[in-house]
Amino acid sequence: MNNLQIPLSQISFIEKKYLPKLKQLGVETVRDFLHFFPHRYDDFSRLTKIANLEQNETATVEGKIAEIKNIHTWKKRMAITEALIEDESGSVRVVWFNQPYIIQNIKKETLVRMSGKVNWDKKGIFLSNPAYEHALRAPTNTGRLVPVYSETRGVTSRWLRWKASQLLKKYLDQIPEVIPNAILKRQKLIGAKEAVRELHFPSNLEKVKEAQKRMAFEEMFLIQLASVRARKDWEMSQATKIDFDEKLVKDFVKSLPFKLTDAQRKSTFQILKDIEKPHPMNRLLEGDVGSGKTVVAAIAALETMMAGYQTAIMAPTEVLAIQHFETFKKIFKNFSQKVGILTASQCRTVWKKNTKKNFLGKIRRGEIKILIGTHALIQESVEFKNLALVVIDEQHRFGVEQRAKLQKATANLKDNLKNSVPHLLSMTATPIPRTLALAFFGNLDLSILDELPKGRKKIITEIVTPANREKVYEFIRAEIKKGRQAFFIFPLIEESEKISGKAATEEHERLSNDIFPHLKIGLLHGRMKPKDKEDVMQKFKDKAFDILVSTSVIEVGVDVPNSTIMVIEGSERFGLAQLHQFRGRVGRSEHQSYCFLFTDSASANTNKRLKALIESEDGFKLAEKDLEIRGPGQFIGKRQSGLADSAMRHLSDVKLIQQARIEAQSLFEFDPKLKQFPFLKNTLEKIDKNIHLE
Repeated sequence: MNNLQIPLSQISFIEKKYLPKLKQLGVETVRDFLHFFPHRYDDFSRLTKIANLEQNETATVEGKIAEIKNIHTWKKRMAITEALIEDESGSVRVVWFNQPYIIQNIKKETLVRMSGKVNWDKKGIFLSNPAYEHALRAPTNTGRLVPVYSETRGVTSRWLRWKASQLLKKYLDQIPEVIPNAILKRQKLIGAKEAVRELHFPSNLEKVKEAQKRMAFEEMFLIQLASVRARKDWEMSQATKIDFDEKLVKDFVKSLPFKLTDAQRKSTFQILKDIEKPHPMNRLLEGDVGSGKTVVAAIAALETMMAGYQTAIMAPTEVLAIQHFETFKKIFKNFSQKVGILTASQCRTVWKKNTKKNFLGKIRRGEIKILIGTHALIQESVEFKNLALVVIDEQHRFGVEQRAKLQKATANLKDNLKNSVPHLLSMTATPIPRTLALAFFGNLDLSILDELPKGRKKIITEIVTPANREKVYEFIRAEIKKGRQAFFIFPLIEESEKISGKAATEEHERLSNDIFPHLKIGLLHGRMKPKDKEDVMQKFKDKAFDILVSTSVIEVGVDVPNSTIMVIEGSERFGLAQLHQFRGRVGRSEHQSYCFLFTDSASANTNKRLKALIESEDGFKLAEKDLEIRGPGQFIGKRQSGLADSAMRHLSDVKLIQQARIEAQSLFEFDPKLKQFPFLKNTLEKIDKNIHLE
């Protein structure tokens, strides 16, 4: 085992009681700890004489403890530790609140260094809750740029600094260099050991920036190397050639009850030309809400079906899978017996429900040409006869391994397809900013649907403060009286003490009993059973409900043309991209639609974000704005990306990502099997599994 992969449970100076707490922070091995970098630094580097202290400044002093005592205030039930520290220029009081144990760590006559805020009370100036350490030790918590880490209950930055210093002493020399020397020189980057040391205990702010840039480049370089290798492997694979049948496509497009946009035509042509090739397509179809991605995928599935092969379409939720099934039934009404759906709760074709055994047999024999489903499609029991096209909707919700598993679900292929890989079309309605597309999807070709079907009316969007809610409620009553329907979106399922935000279940009751007692109101959320979700959505489509109260489960793909009102409670809790997704659930008919952004927040930043939604209906512009305002960590989520903070902060640095890609391509061309870089090869195996938007 590489020493850096040693579990922290085997490190003698890490007490066992801290292990579960560190695990919560994602820190389980020595490497995890060394790569658990600070998120900011307090500058305690300037030493000040006590006589020169000024109110409200943050200062570091060094001197001797003249006295120290604990005082208990029974009225406020607070323990106060008060000390007097003196140097040759004078003395100053030091006060800590609710930290009585400090008196055990600092004794009278001890020479100490302290860093903290200088406050004032009726007794004069004092240091408030300063960091402290013995002055004879090398500066760790004071007297320097002091790292501040993400913390959890029982694990403080002070403790993390101390353990980081111990681990660095023992393991710093074992940190491997994964970037070849030639690239380090070209990109003017410091080495791995120096970067890790400087991030935990920096010499100065310039060194912090150098170290952050180096670690960010390393993460991006590894991702790009994995991406380049995946693309090369992909291009070396065989795929089934599906010839372009121009007459078939033209006749099908003419039969549609609407005209394709230019963007749909262009994307369709790119996809059909891709699947003509002998190596597998790997394309991302990125389209704004309502831009018509489904019909583009349907044309590719039609060509595949008429060539005699199968298509699998995987959706992230059962609600969306069922909606796709209903859409494909209408589109392929002359072939509907060849379209099936497989989810956790059902397996059927258009005509009737099937026993699972019988249904799986139809897939295996190739009788079902287009199979739509959820994760159920990647069960081991699902085998295709001649799967040639895989379509993954909202692809960022599926991990790398899930996508690969679906492409390998070809155990019973004909002899001539046994060594082939299905063509892959990924789709997303989440507009991805250019930098994130560069960072994460460099191995995919990109098609963009940036036009909406003609005749769509602009959705009127308004920010609603608490004082104006009743007016909106009255407006909704009037619209429903005209025959329209409304969505109400809430950020939570049930009330939580830890998170502020209105809950769907409680608000469903309030809306039903107090606000709209004469209207029919349904409830939909992620904890409901799939069959119950389907029933609720069907009732809403059939107008059995006037209003549907829902959580964010509604954001993806749901299509109810009669619904013209979208109310989003706690809108400040959602990102612009997600709010835009919600808004896209209305405005799908000839009727005027409205989106009301309810918020209790008076924050200027919240107002700025929500105004961006009013000013633009372009999902791509909103995604860039969201990235600019909230940063990449909020846009995609650190947990989903698998990236370190140092890399997350640089995800808007287009130049850095481009340079990482150029270097990755050059290295792969020079040494495609990475024979000269065995450690880099091993590292890539982990990158392939861990880095993805999920």
